[in-house]
Amino acid sequence: MERDRAGVLKAAISGVLAFMVLLGVVSSGFAQTAQTPAASAPPPAQVREMMQLMQTPEVKQWMSTQMAATPAADTTAENQMSVLSGLLQHSRRHVSMVSDAAMTLPSQIGNASSLLFGEIAAAGRARMTAQFLAIFLLGAIVESIARYVFRRRRRRLAAMAGMHLAPRVIPALIFAGATVLTLLSLNWPPLSQSIAIVCVVALIVQRFTICLGGVLVDLIGLARADEERQGIAAPTMPGRAVALFWYRRCATFVIYFAFGWAVIQSMMPLGYTPSARLVVGYILGIGLLLIAIEAVWSRPDKDEKRGQGISWALTVYFLLLWGLWVAGFNGLLWLGIYVLLLPRVLAVSTLAVKSLQQTEASFLATRRIATVLLDRGVRALIIALAAIWLGRMLGVGADTMAAGDRMLDKIARGLIGGIVILLAADLLWHVVKAYIDGKLLDSPLDGSETDEEKAKRARIQTLLPIFRNILAVVIAVIAVLMVLSGLGIEIGPLIAGAGVVGVAVGFGAQTIVKDVISGMFYLWDDAFRVGEYIESGSHRGVVEAFSLRSVKLRHHRGPLTTVPFGELGAVKNLNRDWTIDKISLNVKYDTDLVKAKKVIKQIGQTLLENPEYGPHIIETLKMKGVEQFGEFAIEIRLSMMTKPGEQFVIRRNALAMIRNAFRENGIEFAVPTVQVAGDRDAEVDAAVARYAAQARAGGEPAA
Repeated sequence: MERDRAGVLKAAISGVLAFMVLLGVVSSGFAQTAQTPAASAPPPAQVREMMQLMQTPEVKQWMSTQMAATPAADTTAENQMSVLSGLLQHSRRHVSMVSDAAMTLPSQIGNASSLLFGEIAAAGRARMTAQFLAIFLLGAIVESIARYVFRRRRRRLAAMAGMHLAPRVIPALIFAGATVLTLLSLNWPPLSQSIAIVCVVALIVQRFTICLGGVLVDLIGLARADEERQGIAAPTMPGRAVALFWYRRCATFVIYFAFGWAVIQSMMPLGYTPSARLVVGYILGIGLLLIAIEAVWSRPDKDEKRGQGISWALTVYFLLLWGLWVAGFNGLLWLGIYVLLLPRVLAVSTLAVKSLQQTEASFLATRRIATVLLDRGVRALIIALAAIWLGRMLGVGADTMAAGDRMLDKIARGLIGGIVILLAADLLWHVVKAYIDGKLLDSPLDGSETDEEKAKRARIQTLLPIFRNILAVVIAVIAVLMVLSGLGIEIGPLIAGAGVVGVAVGFGAQTIVKDVISGMFYLWDDAFRVGEYIESGSHRGVVEAFSLRSVKLRHHRGPLTTVPFGELGAVKNLNRDWTIDKISLNVKYDTDLVKAKKVIKQIGQTLLENPEYGPHIIETLKMKGVEQFGEFAIEIRLSMMTKPGEQFVIRRNALAMIRNAFRENGIEFAVPTVQVAGDRDAEVDAAVARYAAQARAGGEPAA
């Protein structure tokens, strides 16, 4: 059944191509018929009079008005027909050229064989055979010897952190060096030298394809194993079997393509015509088509329900690409290739960098900037090369784009320049973002640093997020303006219009502007930082985060308040440098103040020697003296200087120690008392006696 479907599909495609060729022939025939002039007789008198009337100014003006009012639909239709006719003519000429070349291919093969074998015979068959064998075998032999010599060091490098690339890349480099040195050290005739060069390039490409593909498979396997050890429910890395399948198919495709390219390039010095090389390329392209179709139908990760439909769709897509190639539509061919391959290539590059980063022994594990440069840099390089190659395939080269005045050249120059600008802006933004995020992660706020280090880290945590947001806006605006300028759009009026709109928005949003400007000055004055406790009016709390126009304060009881900068006003910072805590005590008038001072001094020394409180005390607890004489007590004043935020815990412990020490030393705190005195005790006793007597008699007691 599948064979029948494939046969029907091939027949349909062949019919479509034949129809296109036939339509091109018919359209060319119609064009030739239309171009044949017919014999004409002299015009009659009425026609001559009409032509004279058409030359009058009134008739000319009326005709120009009517022509201007005529809809452009007919013109558009004619242009579309001319474009389709041009495409059909191009396809017909290309197919005709290829078919003619196929007829002359046997004779060209004979001529090339006589040239090549004649040169080989002149140089010596045994010598040339040995030289070509040296190119193909000597690199592999030298690589095998190097592997044997450095086998122990290779294992050591594989076990070291960050050395996954070395055990595979170094042998490939040795292979490439040995092959190139073999090519350079031998004496080659002209034709054989050209063939040897392309063979060396193909060998090096296939060796590095195997090398880098194997590295990628190993890294994906290690990253998948790491995710499974961490217990991730939905691993982001594919399984090793899936990666190995696609590695083998892609490596086969690239190696086949490289050697096919070598065959076509070797045909140039042998005198083959360009059309003959195209015929050979189309024949070799069937192998690429079969490799792609086999990979689609045998892929291990396809869905059971939609797998057949997707496989058939991709098969038809590949056949269509091959048909476009044969028909000579290279622009459409490369567009189709980009639509299919470019997202996959970008995904594979991202997957490779992610695998390097996730691997425990990766050299990128702790290097954020290197990771970003590799990831975004590879993506930028792939997209830029794809854009430049697409422009070349469309006939827009670098020289014409740089100096061409055609509309196509200007558009291509603007588009490719815009792509490069956007890629550079994206790379710059991700590098800066990775650097800032790394600084934020490396500067956590904890209690293990000195005061100077804490202040520095708090300032970093405060300013870097704001700087990151501002920089993102600046990079985006500059990149957009540069792209518009490259496309030929005048950005001067845009900047002027943006200025006018900015002024209007500024007048309409004065509160927001006030908040933003106030925030800039607060940060400039270093009024507060992330992690500090501040008070401003009715707002108080620990500074948690900033934005361009507001600050978030976390109250010590939990609520989070977002306060615009314009509403802050005067700010009291309770976490800056030092704080003095004062304590007032009331003691009785008969207290020995000298003794009390000694006791408090001992308590201060005890607090200073305490490993928990001592590091936070700048000046220990001391008695300053008598503050004032009260109605019932002497008020004495105590004070101490501590680091901000630590005074509360130290104060509570100091008060508990003062209470215990005063009790042990006989020092009493003064409390207010009320004493009642008088001469009516006898009357009170008599009244109580009467009340008791009446109660015993059962009577009603008198008031």
